[in-house]
Amino acid sequence: MTVFATALTLCSCANTQSNQFHDGDIIFQTSKSSQSQAIQAATHSKYSHMGILFHTANNWFVYEAVGPVKSTAVKEWIERGRGQHYAIMRLKEPQTLDASQLKKLKDAGLKYQGKPYDQFFGWSDHRIYCSELVWKMYKSALGIELGRPSTLESFDLSAPAVKLKLKERYGNNVPLKEQTISPSAIYNCKLLYTVD
Repeated sequence: MTVFATALTLCSCANTQSNQFHDGDIIFQTSKSSQSQAIQAATHSKYSHMGILFHTANNWFVYEAVGPVKSTAVKEWIERGRGQHYAIMRLKEPQTLDASQLKKLKDAGLKYQGKPYDQFFGWSDHRIYCSELVWKMYKSALGIELGRPSTLESFDLSAPAVKLKLKERYGNNVPLKEQTISPSAIYNCKLLYTVD
C-alpha cells in the first residue's frame, strides 16, 4: 500500500464540493503565515500555497510540500487556509487523467515523500517547496511544464514584507539568479483552467 493510501486520516468531506474534484487537479489557497504575505506581495497573487488532489480509500487528500512532503486530508487542508477559500485548476487537455497517467503522477510524487520543506526556494531535489513539487511531478510524469520557471530577481522585491523575509532567509546574499517556480506562475498557466 502506498503513501497515498496510508497517509490519509479519515475525514468527512460533506462541507467541501468534493464532487467537483478530479484526481490530479491542482488546488490553491492563501496560507496564514508571514511567508504567505511575502509571496503574495512578490508575485502579485492572492494564492501562496498549493498541492495536488488525489482520491484514495473514499477520501480526498492533498499531496503537498509543507514541512515534510506528505498527504493531508482535504478537509483539514481547506480549513488551514485563510477564510477556508480555495481554487481548483485542471488541465485543459486531457481534462481527466487515465489510470496510467495517474500512476505516473503518483509515482513521481513518491520520489519526494518525506523531503523537508525548502524555505530557501532552491531548485535541487534535496528540499522542496509547494509549487516546485507540483511542477516537477507534472514535468516528470507527463512531460507537462505548468508555467515557466523564473528567477528570484524577476519578482517584485520592493514590498516591506518581501524585504524582511529575504533578509531573514538570506542575509545579504540573496540568490537573485536562483531558478524558481511560484504558485502564481502555475495558476496563470495557459494549459490550465479554473474549475467552476
